[in-house]
Amino acid sequence: MGYITMFRAHVIETKIRQFVLMKMVPCVSAHRYMACLQQTLAKWMSSTRPAPRLTATPVRALIDEQISIKGSFLPPHCPVTVCARMHCEDGDLWESYAHFKTNADGTVNLTRDHSIGGTYLGCEPMGLFWSLQSAPGAREGLRLRKKNVEVPYVVLLSLLEGHVSPSVSQGTELAAVTAERSYMAPGVQRIEIRKNSVIGTLFLPPGPGPFPAMLDLWGMGGGLVEYRSAMFASKGYASLSLAYFGHKDLPGPQNRVNVGDSYFKAAFQLLQDHHKVCADKVGVIGLSFGVYVTLRIATRTGVKPSCLICINGPVGSSLSLPDGDGVTEDLEDNTLSWTYDDQGRVTFKVVSLPALLLPENKVKVEDIECPLMYIEGKDDQNSASKENADMIEETLKAAGKSHLFTRLSYPGAGHLIEPPYAPNARMSLWRVKPEKLFVQWGGHPAPHAAAQEDSWKKMLAFMENHLR
Repeated sequence: MGYITMFRAHVIETKIRQFVLMKMVPCVSAHRYMACLQQTLAKWMSSTRPAPRLTATPVRALIDEQISIKGSFLPPHCPVTVCARMHCEDGDLWESYAHFKTNADGTVNLTRDHSIGGTYLGCEPMGLFWSLQSAPGAREGLRLRKKNVEVPYVVLLSLLEGHVSPSVSQGTELAAVTAERSYMAPGVQRIEIRKNSVIGTLFLPPGPGPFPAMLDLWGMGGGLVEYRSAMFASKGYASLSLAYFGHKDLPGPQNRVNVGDSYFKAAFQLLQDHHKVCADKVGVIGLSFGVYVTLRIATRTGVKPSCLICINGPVGSSLSLPDGDGVTEDLEDNTLSWTYDDQGRVTFKVVSLPALLLPENKVKVEDIECPLMYIEGKDDQNSASKENADMIEETLKAAGKSHLFTRLSYPGAGHLIEPPYAPNARMSLWRVKPEKLFVQWGGHPAPHAAAQEDSWKKMLAFMENHLR
């Protein structure tokens, strides 16, 4: 107790003694006197103690940046819950929570302290973010994906009294703070591309450039996925997120790939020719089926990427290619080779085994001339990533190109290895037409989160080495 506090407590005690001596409180026993004194002191102390406080530092940050979450001015050794809540762009509620006991100084610090219950366990500074789950009663098979990268996620962080589950009992809120999580750093430009039949979105870092660049390819979910490219631009790389399947502005029906090698070559060259891009410092990244496209670009189109990053994808396609431009058959023509679990959820793990791929549709890996990083989730339930990584490694070794290959393998990680701190979806709704279909991705929350954080750092280091 400080000197001022001790002095004020002494004054209160003196006043009570005066009341007793002046017989304003008659017949006060020693026990009654002490109880009165303690109640008065407690009331005075509670009136002067600061209110509980929750802080998030910084309150505005990029999605891959750690923030420090701390609670203070709490009673020592008491149970508290820290929870996170946010609504995605479709209006669905996502939430997470963790149980703590405050320290002797009445604080809780998520960077230092261990969660003993909730949606994650242990000391995980960003656990509230990567353990976000759709709230009870939500639609089945939700997956948290950013659509409008120009608007940040807004997350409400709350400090609750006791160990509670927010979805069951909200509990008494002691303090709260709002945090913003962004995919675009200040000054990043977002430019829609509809040029030379190429459909995509170009992201440029702030400044005059020229910048090294990445061509960004996703999988057979289709559409135009922008958030990884936005993050690349936030790290100093121009990035073109490319649509090649299931987009309204692409030619032909949306249930088939209607573009081929010439389209991917045009996209690479469009990026390469941009006045803010270093023409000889352009890489390609692909996830899932995008890995096959990435490898095709490097071996069949005549362009020369500076590096390749492949995440959980095949070296070929099970779809036949009816023409020389690489246009695939209707996706539905291939459903007989898909695998389903006992709940009717689909996986492409068997159909993507290198041994089952059509020889004419397999990439000649030995023709690769640039550094290649392959990122493998060992619990990938969607693609035969291990077998494909093995084949790439063995083929490059036989061709005397082992020095070009870097392999990252992550136990417990699933198919969707994305930028850090995004929650993993072990299963999600993949499409609604012609029938509702759920797909397996795999991955367990904590090891998948660790894989995303580690692979992102190593991916950026790989790009730094080969594109700067």
